[in-house]
Amino acid sequence: MNQGMAGENPESRFSTVLVGAARLPGVRIQREAYLRRALSRYCSEDEIHRAVKETPAAAGITLDVLDKAANDSILYETAKASALSAAAGLPGILALPATVPADMAQYFGHMLRISQKLAYLYSWPDLFSDSGDDVDDATMGVLTLFFGVMFGTQSANAAVGKVAGMMAEQVAKKLPQRALTQGVIYPIVKKVAAYIGVQMTKQTFAKSVSKAIPVVGAAVSGGLTFATYRPMAKRLKKHLASLELTKPSLHVADGETVEEHGPFAPAPPHQRDADAAPVKLEEPQS
Repeated sequence: MNQGMAGENPESRFSTVLVGAARLPGVRIQREAYLRRALSRYCSEDEIHRAVKETPAAAGITLDVLDKAANDSILYETAKASALSAAAGLPGILALPATVPADMAQYFGHMLRISQKLAYLYSWPDLFSDSGDDVDDATMGVLTLFFGVMFGTQSANAAVGKVAGMMAEQVAKKLPQRALTQGVIYPIVKKVAAYIGVQMTKQTFAKSVSKAIPVVGAAVSGGLTFATYRPMAKRLKKHLASLELTKPSLHVADGETVEEHGPFAPAPPHQRDADAAPVKLEEPQS
């Protein structure tokens, strides 16, 4: 980390790295293109069409199939992150001031990539729907919570479950903006960001040590990345697969947003009845 970041508190440090990683070339995953590619080995064209238009859950794609596609993506992203980390360890100690921050950025960039891929497979909405470089607060919040799940924080697990439950209850295709930026979830997002900021400092030290010896450092650095990245991605996969959004009965309507009734408050009975009404799904036109 550079001196400017060293003076920041852990929460700000993580937020800075997250925003910077989101702006790296190739980090943002195009939802439609990814789903078509990831599901092409396992699903029919009609299933893929509906998964893209609505969600994989609404398309009736089973968890077994989604887990296979998720494992493919985890393997791919782990291999890429490990190879790049190994390459950063080749120069040795003299290049540490440049290689360690670069390696940390690419590591978090690949964490962002797998977070998006897993989210889209398990029926979360498009996290980067606009083409600008900025990351809106709701997306920052949910990505922070995803990272928290990957780092093993129970509060992040609970918060992600709450957000997924709100979206499932309201049959929505948008992140619940207010819940992620105000109310009860927002303090959890801040605490998770601070926790990850502390863990980043520890990882930076470990990566500095692993890269100190030329060539040998490449193997150690790549191995360290492989040993940490894959279990973290698996942890997020397992949690997202367990949430209400993966239930095949859910149908997501274009343009619907979450109507919030206070932090985690359930919808009124009349609205719950309306939301629970069966929705007829039309067959996609080929």
